[in-house]
Amino acid sequence: MQPWLYRREGDLRGVTMLLNALTAMDFLTHDDGGYANTPAGKTFLSKDSDHYLGYMIMHHHYLMESWSQLDTAVKTGKPLRARSSQGDAARRESFLMGMFNIAMKVAPRVADAIDLSQRRHLLDLGGGPGTYAVHFCKANPLLRATVYDLPETRPFAEQTIGKFGLLDRIAFKEGNYLREDIPGTYDVILLSHILHAEGPEDCRKLIKKAVSVSPPDGLVIIHEFILDNTMDGPLHPALFALNMLLGTAGGRSYSEAQIMEMLAEAGARDIRRIPVETPNDSGIIIGRC
Repeated sequence: MQPWLYRREGDLRGVTMLLNALTAMDFLTHDDGGYANTPAGKTFLSKDSDHYLGYMIMHHHYLMESWSQLDTAVKTGKPLRARSSQGDAARRESFLMGMFNIAMKVAPRVADAIDLSQRRHLLDLGGGPGTYAVHFCKANPLLRATVYDLPETRPFAEQTIGKFGLLDRIAFKEGNYLREDIPGTYDVILLSHILHAEGPEDCRKLIKKAVSVSPPDGLVIIHEFILDNTMDGPLHPALFALNMLLGTAGGRSYSEAQIMEMLAEAGARDIRRIPVETPNDSGIIIGRC
């Protein structure tokens, strides 16, 4: 692509500088014929690619305004932005599909870390685009799943599930998991990255609801950014707690001891942490009902 092709949509000087900067970052190549995508740029920054990361980039873009006012949030203890899932269409798409971008790197590792070969029905509570349900079903051919989330999430979930050819095994159920009862019975309940958006009391309520829809010997899986019990590390969960300060009234990162205590209070037993290595330092705690 040549700079002069952009004269109608941008300033020649500005567009040329942008293209040169992108070339310096190895997202474009440049020769006498103009500019073109590098393999990395084509792979990660083209919407036609299965590995497109632009949604996550835009989600971070929308977060920056609130992060620039971190001092205000620290002083007041109040959020400075609406929840991303409740924003306008563009923000909601960037959030949900950004979660898909991340989960595509993490979900296969989580699915491999937990043996669900003898389980038959998984509830992906607050499952968003359904990426974890997809990978658990791919890893366990006898498993079917239900993704339970808000109505506006349905199109993204069905698109993702359909893309993997699993519409016959993964269903979508509309609902608000805090305000409404959860219908059905499931021998696996997954709470992946939903506790951090809620305060302690709502987390206890949510975990109790999860345990209540499980038969005896059912499995509750909590996948989160888990803090050390001293609450001052690891780095990613500690920083993510600040992100929840900026965007929620009570959300935060929780420690291993706090999550285990909430599971025990809900009636779970055999509570333990499962070792897993993920790109974003997330962790897994499971309990039996």
